[in-house]
Amino acid sequence: MELTINHTTKTFEVLPDNLEALMAMEIPGKKKGIAVALNNRIIPLSDWAETTLKDKDSVLIITATQGG
Repeated sequence: MELTINHTTKTFEVLPDNLEALMAMEIPGKKKGIAVALNNRIIPLSDWAETTLKDKDSVLIITATQGG
């Protein structure tokens, strides 16, 4: 099974159960300062656990950075 994450295709033997599980794998321990879009639709943090993933979905993860 495949997901495209930030324009890079990743293969999974079994897809993560939901968007929250994927985020725990991709950015462990971080939830603040992150925006996630699934198939070009922004998914609020409150919906990550209920948002299931399907083969060939596209996920865009944007993290806030600090700078001066």
